[in-house]
Amino acid sequence: MTVIFNKVNTAVITGGASGIGLALAQKCISYGMRVLVADWDAKSLDAAKKYLGQNTGTIHMEVIQEFGGQINLLALNAGVGAKTSFDGAEADPAGFRKVVDTNVFGVVNGISTLLPLIKEKSSSADYNAAIVITGSKQGITNPPGNPAYNASKAAVKSLAEQLSFDLRQQPNVDVHLLVPGWTWTALAGAASGGEKPEAAWTPAQVVDYLEGKMKEGQFWVLCPDNDVTEEMDKKRMLWSADDAAKGRPPLSRWRDEFKDEFAAWMAKD
Repeated sequence: MTVIFNKVNTAVITGGASGIGLALAQKCISYGMRVLVADWDAKSLDAAKKYLGQNTGTIHMEVIQEFGGQINLLALNAGVGAKTSFDGAEADPAGFRKVVDTNVFGVVNGISTLLPLIKEKSSSADYNAAIVITGSKQGITNPPGNPAYNASKAAVKSLAEQLSFDLRQQPNVDVHLLVPGWTWTALAGAASGGEKPEAAWTPAQVVDYLEGKMKEGQFWVLCPDNDVTEEMDKKRMLWSADDAAKGRPPLSRWRDEFKDEFAAWMAKD
């Protein structure tokens, strides 16, 4: 498709004040795009606006008024990763609700609010748009330990797939599911100020990889990192999908009785 990262285009990025969202905003600014950043953290949002410069806004009305309602890149990236469990203090339903409200309904609200603006412009022959939704590998392989986050990202994957299908007759509007690998963001521990682990990617690396896949027209943006390749991720995903197809117990990858079989599967060419 036509390149989205273009000087005449406008980007709206939720969760854009830090991490991958901020890196994406930086890339857009580097191309001369107009950028609107939304984030729940007012302090980070103010800092991001100062850092990104005059082509950056932080109020939704600017999209309608200042930017003429034009959105060429809609990135629904906001998310939280609060720890949840079915036992102990982390079993509080309020924690589950917070994660689902942010991670799932943030996407639903973003689509329901801004997709009409995109579809309104899509009849123009010179208009192109992309919708990027940030998912997670945890929403695909479902590792044990954080049920609310995994469930929320599984729902996000489903929403992105449904949206891509619904827009299949809109050749100038693409949908991409961004699935980062280990990325050094606040959710991964960067907020502590510690040094980035060697295996982790930076948010900028994720965004560079995203740009390449967008140019290819790929829906699936399965990011590797410095430790896990895209091929390894694909094998893990296929194993998880086969739990149902082969009648294995759920999450067999992490069960002791399947440890050797899974290792052999990963070692296969």
